[in-house]
Formats: sequence, C-alpha cells, structure tokens
Amino acid sequence: MFKKIVLIGGGGHCISAIDVIERQNEFKILGVLDNVKSKGEKVLGYEILGSDNEYKNFIDDNTYFLITIGQIKTSEIRYKIARNFCDLKMATIISPLAYVSKHAKIAEGSIIMHHVCINAGVTIGKHCIINTKANIEHGVFVGDFCHISTAAVVNGDCTINSGTFIGSNATIKQGLTIKENTVISAGEFIKYV
Repeated sequence: MFKKIVLIGGGGHCISAIDVIERQNEFKILGVLDNVKSKGEKVLGYEILGSDNEYKNFIDDNTYFLITIGQIKTSEIRYKIARNFCDLKMATIISPLAYVSKHAKIAEGSIIMHHVCINAGVTIGKHCIINTKANIEHGVFVGDFCHISTAAVVNGDCTINSGTFIGSNATIKQGLTIKENTVISAGEFIKYV
C-alpha cells in the first residue's frame, strides 16, 4: 500500500519534486497546497487542493507532507512553513537515481534529487534540498534548511551550517566550515572562510 503525500508549494521546485516522487514510487501524491494558485489548477496533473490553511483536511495516519517551495538566498519561507506545520509527518524523499551511502543519514523533510552523490559519513539535516547532480563527499555535515544547488560540490569533512544556499556549480574546499545563512553564488570556488 502506497503512503500518501501532500505537497506544500506549487512552483518550480514542486515540479522537480513531483518527478522525483513519481520515480521513487513510494508515495501517492494527493495534490498540492498553494497560497497563490487557485483551487483546481494543476501542477503536472496534480490538483491544487487549496491554501496552506487547509492542511488539516488531509491529516491521517498514512499521509505525509513535503515542503516543495524552493530556496534561493534565504530559507525563511521554508522555515516558517516547517514551524507552522511542525505537528505533521514529513516525508524524506530520495530519488532512486541518486547514490546515497548506507553510512549516510538523511533527516525528515529533505529531498535528494536525481543523480546526487552522497558519500559515507554524511549527515543531511531537516528540510534540505540536495539538488540534481550535487556531490556531497565523505564526512560532511549539512545543517537544517540548506539548499545545495545543481552540480555543486561539497568536499570532504566540511560543515555547512543551517540555512545556507550553495549555488549551481559552486565548489567548497575540503574541511571548511560555512556559517549559518551563507549565500554562495553559482560557480564560486570557496577555498577559505
């Protein structure tokens, strides 16, 4: 029996998340909650069920939720939603096209997109987006509400503190600690802090 899932946020990240969830084949998507789109509109064929305030209509023992609003520059919107929905069961989504070491830990509410590589000893916090083709090397700690963008590389034994955004194709040198809420632009090479 499939678990059910309701997505919170119907924009671009939602579209990518739907593709991963469908490929994972573990959840039946009930639809999307969105504060901007109208009830009945569709995102990749899944109906907008109403605004975020209507989440209580979907709570049961077999239903999970996932924040599918993206994160560029700030995690504030995702953090606010998580705080408001802290009593809900949050899904952890891992693409079957990703490699995640059996020695890694992924916390609830996080999504690991297609073709990501997460190596041994990695810890990914709550409500993170590890985006397509990102490479997270051995021993890395990623705090809550981080977004590691497409094709970014975080080399071994780094600490990426909560709320951080790492842009596409950015590279973090091994062993660095990135402070909370840092924004690293696309293509940057961070070799010291």
